[in-house]
Amino acid sequence: MKTPASLPDVSISEDGEVRFLHLGTEWVQGSMLLDAPFDIELEYVQRMMAWLLFVEPDSVGKRRALQLGLGSAALTKFCFKRLRMDTTAIEINPQVVAVCRRWFKLPPDSARLRVLLADAGEAIRADEHLQRYDALQVDLYDHEAAAPVLDSADFYADCRNTLTEEGCLTVNLFGRDASYERSLQSLSEAFGADAVWAFRPTREGNTVVLAQRQASRPSRMELLARAEEVQQRWGLPAVKWLRLFQPVVR
Repeated sequence: MKTPASLPDVSISEDGEVRFLHLGTEWVQGSMLLDAPFDIELEYVQRMMAWLLFVEPDSVGKRRALQLGLGSAALTKFCFKRLRMDTTAIEINPQVVAVCRRWFKLPPDSARLRVLLADAGEAIRADEHLQRYDALQVDLYDHEAAAPVLDSADFYADCRNTLTEEGCLTVNLFGRDASYERSLQSLSEAFGADAVWAFRPTREGNTVVLAQRQASRPSRMELLARAEEVQQRWGLPAVKWLRLFQPVVR
């Protein structure tokens, strides 16, 4: 596990409407709308909520979410505040946690919210996380943002082990085509190729991929009905997602 001294410094910037989090570079590692701190500002981060298409909306508040990599806490806050879920985040850098609490409206730990300071790749193998989560959201990048820090088939198999039968992983893959193909291969090896879905890349180059613990194929009409309800309840652009999101194996 890295020591705090070897981790990048955390800084923030603002443009008047949005506050940004940086890890020692100009790369944006997260953001927050100043007038709506519990909404999700970045398009790719919104897409990390695509697991909502695969669960009954009325059941969401009874489910559990886990984030690996806190970023600006956008996913953690949305799951906790907007979806009313039991929410856990694992973050290796104590500066990130402190900055999120001070500048990004991350609430203190409570019965329904926990932020664990740990190496995510090691921590998720603990028995306490086995088959516990319905939504696992992985966004693990270092300060250079070149490729995921954890990206092997073994790591994704550990991720699969944290999921309930209805659980889904969503992961942000950002990098060169070769890096994306390697990541997709690792995900397919761990989950099965028929359990993997992918968005088209955003303009910035982020590709969000979803993997189900148990593969399913809802019909287009079922997905549309679910997307409309997700959009109405939580303000996410879920209907638009369906034009950009499909199974990797069809």
